[in-house]
Amino acid sequence: MHKVSVLFVCLGNICRSPTAHGVFQGMVNSAGLGDIIRVDSAGTGDWHIGHSPDQRTAQVAQTKGYDLTDLRARLVTTDDFAEFDYVIAMDKANLSDLKDMQPADYRGHISLFLDFSEQSSHSEVPDPYYGGENGFELVFNLVEEASQGLLQYIQAKGL
Repeated sequence: MHKVSVLFVCLGNICRSPTAHGVFQGMVNSAGLGDIIRVDSAGTGDWHIGHSPDQRTAQVAQTKGYDLTDLRARLVTTDDFAEFDYVIAMDKANLSDLKDMQPADYRGHISLFLDFSEQSSHSEVPDPYYGGENGFELVFNLVEEASQGLLQYIQAKGL
């Protein structure tokens, strides 16, 4: 039975949040916490519902040892606030959308993903969709670093 649940949210759920989903799930599994921490991802926009992650996202993840092939884009819903202890946004626009959706009685943690990162060059995970290949590498590196911080934060809270 899961004790802690984490939802990563970006706009379309095909680039940033699936990267976070796959990387964080990998770290959770490597730490032996797969039965304790549940991981999912969703988007605030509905354009890509049911789609696999962007091919460029999947390719970068694969070269780093993460498999995103089973992930499918879905829309975040108000029900997610009842199911997830942590609702983590990739950028300020999605965080604002999530806060607008957030039920008044939600007592979980809602924040930007890079709040868990020790790097200081970025406060948001940039959307790589319309950029070049380097954007996907940058997203991966930011996500990997923030995932380590988030896992340490959750572990320090005592699961």
